[in-house]
Amino acid sequence: MATLSTKAENAGLLVIAVNLKGKYSNLAVGHPVSSKACRASEALAGVGKNPVLSVLGQHREYVTTKKRFYSVLSRFKLTQADHKGMFRHHEGRLHFAWNCTQLGLLILPLMPTFGIIGLLLASAETWRQKHRQIIRTPLNWGLALLSFWLIITACFAFNRTEAFLGLANLLPFFAVFAAFSVLIQTPAQLNRLAWMMVMPSLPVAILGLGQHFLGWKGLEQLHAVLGWVLAEGGNPPGRMASVFMYANILAAYLQIVLILSIGLWIEQFRAWRKIPNNSQNSKLWFLSILVIAQVIALFLTSSRNGWAIAILACLAFALDLGWHWLVAAVTAAVTSILWASFGSGFGGDWLRKIVPSYLWMRLSDQMYPDRPIALLRTTQWQFTWSMTLERPWLGWGLRNFTPLYEAQMNLWLGHPHNLVLMLTAEAGIPATLLLFGLVGWVIVEAIRLLRVWSVAAISSDRDHQPQHLILLTFLVAFGGCSLFNLLDVTLFDLRINTLVWLLLSAISGVVYRSRFTNSS
Repeated sequence: MATLSTKAENAGLLVIAVNLKGKYSNLAVGHPVSSKACRASEALAGVGKNPVLSVLGQHREYVTTKKRFYSVLSRFKLTQADHKGMFRHHEGRLHFAWNCTQLGLLILPLMPTFGIIGLLLASAETWRQKHRQIIRTPLNWGLALLSFWLIITACFAFNRTEAFLGLANLLPFFAVFAAFSVLIQTPAQLNRLAWMMVMPSLPVAILGLGQHFLGWKGLEQLHAVLGWVLAEGGNPPGRMASVFMYANILAAYLQIVLILSIGLWIEQFRAWRKIPNNSQNSKLWFLSILVIAQVIALFLTSSRNGWAIAILACLAFALDLGWHWLVAAVTAAVTSILWASFGSGFGGDWLRKIVPSYLWMRLSDQMYPDRPIALLRTTQWQFTWSMTLERPWLGWGLRNFTPLYEAQMNLWLGHPHNLVLMLTAEAGIPATLLLFGLVGWVIVEAIRLLRVWSVAAISSDRDHQPQHLILLTFLVAFGGCSLFNLLDVTLFDLRINTLVWLLLSAISGVVYRSRFTNSS
């Protein structure tokens, strides 16, 4: 890859960046610059090899060069993280792992078996190349300790077979998290991963719409290949499930990709507003169609949890953008819907004539009035908490809630619809505190980094600080997953569990890279 050969040329790019109000200060002295950057510098200078003399020579030429600088950067997208292209990692020996990650994510929702193979290949290659760095990371020491403790809890479980099988939902993902925290370390990679996650959501939504309105159903013969079968009419009937086994699982997937799509849409809208071109128009239209399809699909899942998280995510973006009018409008609409759902006799009856019955009946649970007591979340949580009190240290063993609940209630139930209570009951309070402590540390450090980048965005030009937006997007997406698991559990779905750990590892990698850069 071509680089600038002299300090004068490097200094020239630095001076240009500083003179342009610091908008492209990442072109610092000593940073590698691609061949596109060389062409950009030549375009800036017009003639000759030293951009400093051309820019600082005459004021008119400086103004002209400044305009040309915007134009060239808009064409080449000259950033430090992108200089090797979307299919190349900033460390040459990790190209294969990076490409396997992108391909795996692209096919994961529709062909989960092959998608997981790609991600496992990426993880294994990263471990092979970076095992020393992975082992030296203190966060991974905590995960190793947690893994050892979970194995101990399985040895003392009520049903040891189920407990050891339950380890497969956690221990492999700790190793994957450790690998991807090293592989993914730049905001540009976050942007690329977001695109890989959201693109397959369009066929997922189309299949779901066909399932819901046209009665599409899958072939049982393809189940072994695809890993899913399209259930006619949805699962449960009347609620869209698409390629997932249950409507709530689809809702968990849709709220992830919807948040990522909104973040990408905002980024593309800013770029289009700054410098409109055909490429930006195409991306903006595609993302607009994608967001609309995701919103419709999420609505048809009838997941109250998914609806609430999507609204909260929109409010988070609106607050970040300073769109207080949108915050006020959404708050007013949500208040009206909640009032119609739960405020009967206090103006709620009048609001029910305005608010669609599908919304207030679903939220107030009047759509399913004859639900058995054993299916109520409050019943499940009370039972789970009693399990925790009986075995607070080691728990009853992973996956042991189901047989114990079935013996007590004569009803099979896969999980208690709350991840925190499930882990305290099955793995014990110490293991739960350690897991959420490690995750919480990553999120707190990411929020601190987000504040630093936010200050930088305000002090310069907000439109040219995309790293702030993409990190915020990933944080909101992971926060949405966390909230979702307070009323449901996505741990047992391979695709959702993989996406959640990938979101967390990507956030952790960017935080680690930033801390390492600042300390050095």
